[in-house]
Amino acid sequence: MIPKETIQTIIETARVEEVVGEFVHLRKRGVNYIGLCPFHNEKTPSFVVSPVKGIYKCFGCGKAGNSVNFVMEHEHYTYPEALKFLAKKYNIEIEEEEQTPEQIKQLNERESLFAVTGFAAKFFAEQLLNTEEGKAIGLSYFKERDFTEKTIEDFQLGYSPDRWDAFTKAAKENGYQAEFLIKSGLTINKDGKHFDRFRARVIFPIHNLTGRVVGFGGRILKKDEKKAKYVNSPESDIYNKSKVLYGIYFAKNEIIKKDNCFLVEGYTDVISLHQAGIKNVVSSSGTSLTTDQIRLIKRYTPNITILYDGDAAGLKASFRGIDMILEQGMNVKVVLFPEGEDPDSFARSHRTAEVEEYISKKAKDFIRFKTSVLLEETQNDPIKKAGLIKEIVRTISIIPDGITRSLYVKECSSLLDMAEQTLMNELNKRLREKYKNKNRFSPSKPETPEIQEYQKEKQIELDVFETEYQERDIVRILLNYGQQEIIFEGKDENGYPLEIPVEVAKFIINDIRRDSLEFNDPVFKKIFQEYITFIERDEIPDENHFKNHEDSEISTLSVNLLLSPYELSENWEKLARIDVVTESQKLKKAVVNSVLSFKAKMIEKRIFENQQKLKEAGSEEDIMLLLKEQQSLKRISRIINKELGRVVTK
Repeated sequence: MIPKETIQTIIETARVEEVVGEFVHLRKRGVNYIGLCPFHNEKTPSFVVSPVKGIYKCFGCGKAGNSVNFVMEHEHYTYPEALKFLAKKYNIEIEEEEQTPEQIKQLNERESLFAVTGFAAKFFAEQLLNTEEGKAIGLSYFKERDFTEKTIEDFQLGYSPDRWDAFTKAAKENGYQAEFLIKSGLTINKDGKHFDRFRARVIFPIHNLTGRVVGFGGRILKKDEKKAKYVNSPESDIYNKSKVLYGIYFAKNEIIKKDNCFLVEGYTDVISLHQAGIKNVVSSSGTSLTTDQIRLIKRYTPNITILYDGDAAGLKASFRGIDMILEQGMNVKVVLFPEGEDPDSFARSHRTAEVEEYISKKAKDFIRFKTSVLLEETQNDPIKKAGLIKEIVRTISIIPDGITRSLYVKECSSLLDMAEQTLMNELNKRLREKYKNKNRFSPSKPETPEIQEYQKEKQIELDVFETEYQERDIVRILLNYGQQEIIFEGKDENGYPLEIPVEVAKFIINDIRRDSLEFNDPVFKKIFQEYITFIERDEIPDENHFKNHEDSEISTLSVNLLLSPYELSENWEKLARIDVVTESQKLKKAVVNSVLSFKAKMIEKRIFENQQKLKEAGSEEDIMLLLKEQQSLKRISRIINKELGRVVTK
């Protein structure tokens, strides 16, 4: 268990813009930062990070929280795991006990898989560096590729022994259950017998965004036509191939810095370029490029440069990937290496400056690349050239931004010596077809009488006395202004005017408790109860208490209420010459009205309930008592609504 003092140190040290910035490309806007939300797919940024408040919020999907919440949500960590991650990032020491085999068994399934992959990475690295077999086979292979000791250590490269169950046996001896060895894909279960998946292979661990090992790639070194050259981990609860990029953990900061991501095909391409000092490079982990992988890159930059080895079959296959990148509204360039070279070999045989210069000079936008590849096949054949033009226009039609499409049409016109209007006509035709297909639908079935009746019942079920809005507004004011003072006018014992300062939280809590009113929403109720506890100790909690709360419901709600999607420019009044009255400037009215609105709703409910009792009352005495109470409630309702400036007509 982590001591409270250490937790507080972690929360106070972790800067939300730094933590979120490791996973999301942020740009400054006023006092806040904005970026594309990592929790849902969006093209226009609605994800806001507030360094002043120490929180983030997406105004698209509603996700919100502080640094700890972000790590928990993004990496699916538990609260202690998120704290440990941040402690490691900021070099804060946490005293931890060594896990025993018994404790390992108690881990939940996801964490058990992480524990297994973490152990496996250490095991394979140990085999590579400290065994005769590993040194002779695995290490010599990596040395042949000119990988340095630091590179081998950074990427946690390893070796799996040429024995059927070397890893599986070691893992079991260290307390890891066969169930999770199999689920992670490290061990294969065949007729009750357990075998190592990566036997006799050099190992490339695959890391997630926070550096945890989620899977492995293994390359066989012996020539064996019956066995695949590369074997990858199967999918598991922690490893989804379509959502993982090899090298992203090592590349993400450099991608943001360079505002560009180099995309290559293999593990060694990534490692060699990284070792050469070109670190903004990733690969698709042995799978075809996916939309999720493209969106992962888009978090850090809108620019992708694909590095190819020039293989003809590979070039044709690349067209699909380019279309997918364009469809996500990203910019794509392509670099072809000389025949017989790939990014790995080129990086090893040239100085870093030469590699960078080559990429810079040879990078083509997708129009020039695709045109040059397809033109070679036309051989001045008009029919083939017409097909080429249609294919290029089809690709342009995928681009979501209209201005970008127009610019590419202009460039395409120049390259193909074709009238711009002709290309534009073809493009518009494509776009119309696309629009039709998108909006085509079959007539829905008419609603049955049963469905219509059900909808009527659902409308009747709407609770007109629901106080959720009023409770939300009160809690919002408590969180934002609870410690501020508002001034009430009174008189002293001699009848002279007197100003009485009252803290907002004390006024709200005491006023609502005086009338014995309670909140209905469970989360608002928990926050309200915590305020009561603090005020009974003559203390008022600040916003940090709630936004950093261990209860995720409380912390998420608090952040939602603390961060607004709108921000008044610091120069607004100067530029517009308009005095803008903010809520904090008219705080007393806002506080009083929020409490009165809540009371008005509660009174309405009591009037309705009392009216129902009147209908069911049997004796004359009960009727008289209920009528008297009804008159009293209506009188109170009129007073409250008059204070709110409302006219009651019933």
